[in-house]
Amino acid sequence: MSESLIDARITPEGHLNVLSKIEVEKLLDSSASNSALFHLFRSCSLAVLSHGDYTDDAKELLERHKTFDIRVIQQERGIKLEVKNAPASAFVDGKMIRGINEHLFAVLRDIIYANDTILDNPKFDLETSEGITNAVFHILRNAGIFQHCNKPDLVVCWGGHSISRTEYEYTKEVGYQLGLRELNICTGCGPGAMKGPMKGATFGHGKQRICNGQYLGITEPGIIAAESPNPIVNDLVILPDIEKRLEAFVRAGHGIVVFPGGAGTTEEILYILGVLLHPDNKYIPFPVIFSAPESSRDYFAQIDEFIGHTLGEKAQQRYQIIIDNPKKVAKEMKKGLKKVRNFRRNNSDAFYFNWLLKIDKEFQSTFEPTHKNMSELDLSKDLDTHLLAANLRRAFSGIVAGNVKDEGIRAIEEKGLFELQGDTEIMERMDILLKSFVSQQRMKLPGTEYIPCYKIIR
Repeated sequence: MSESLIDARITPEGHLNVLSKIEVEKLLDSSASNSALFHLFRSCSLAVLSHGDYTDDAKELLERHKTFDIRVIQQERGIKLEVKNAPASAFVDGKMIRGINEHLFAVLRDIIYANDTILDNPKFDLETSEGITNAVFHILRNAGIFQHCNKPDLVVCWGGHSISRTEYEYTKEVGYQLGLRELNICTGCGPGAMKGPMKGATFGHGKQRICNGQYLGITEPGIIAAESPNPIVNDLVILPDIEKRLEAFVRAGHGIVVFPGGAGTTEEILYILGVLLHPDNKYIPFPVIFSAPESSRDYFAQIDEFIGHTLGEKAQQRYQIIIDNPKKVAKEMKKGLKKVRNFRRNNSDAFYFNWLLKIDKEFQSTFEPTHKNMSELDLSKDLDTHLLAANLRRAFSGIVAGNVKDEGIRAIEEKGLFELQGDTEIMERMDILLKSFVSQQRMKLPGTEYIPCYKIIR
């Protein structure tokens, strides 16, 4: 049976009411210079409207909804969005669900702001580390997420979209324990380990009679097109690329809990460890906890072994592993956040944005996962440890692109597998880790056959 589709005109709910005539014209312009902007807006909007239709194949979603269209209508009193052939699941009795409406206009807000105010603005020098950090700050501030932050209480939760039911229930229990301790949650905003902690926290907040809890979702265009925001997200921010998204997590967040996942979760782990291993960050407190149910104990044993063989003991000292104990995770995080609060007070750093954290340009520069760039990655132990982490992060980022992102999937179809080569031990350890992800069905959603997008060259 074919999927039900709906045409509708939508009024914004809170996030964005007015666009300039030039901004509207850019979105409606089909010329080469602006068509990419409209395509970006259309693909992200379709992902938001496809809430509940969780897929991890952006190309498949776009091809399934070829007739979908969305247009901005400028009016004297503000703007409306006109959608044609939108998924009916985004509506109730012909009216768009309010949370989806909010997410849809958040997409419009962030894409317009990044394009007009950041990317095309000479005042933001995106060739420097300071300029990139400044851009991330302005995007987050424009989204209004800092209004919640008057103390360090935002816990970033990372983990996979393709996890077992046991692992999902565990992420909910951890979120519940964090919520009971009046902590807020930030995730990548999708399903699985990104939804579970938020869902658990809503119950914890409810018991504490907290009615303004923050459930922040941070994403980027290539990811959101494959992982639509879960319905609990009440603050959605779309950063221009994966590097700015990762920086937003660690600048806005105060601590991180990592749950089991696949290549994307490993990318995130390598990012935060690489940042914390920079010599300038040696004394900056930033609690990082890896946690899983007992049935997934081996997952973090494999991750810990991989980190030990590639980045060494100093990297292992920057996190703790807690298995099958949600209450301990929450207590340790609360203890760690107290250190964060004291440090920032003593050093006059803001609670809402971690300005003092040094992020090397290697972690900020946009990495385009082309076949050439993937094959030329320097994966050698001769590099400084934090720089090796940066290149390993890029390798896993490329695998994520080849797995789920529209442009990555099409590149693999056209040119074949990405090839990765480097230090023999590093490549052997990477191969072992990736094969374990495949065998545990962590690379694609359950029931979906995984066809590798990469090849390890030894």
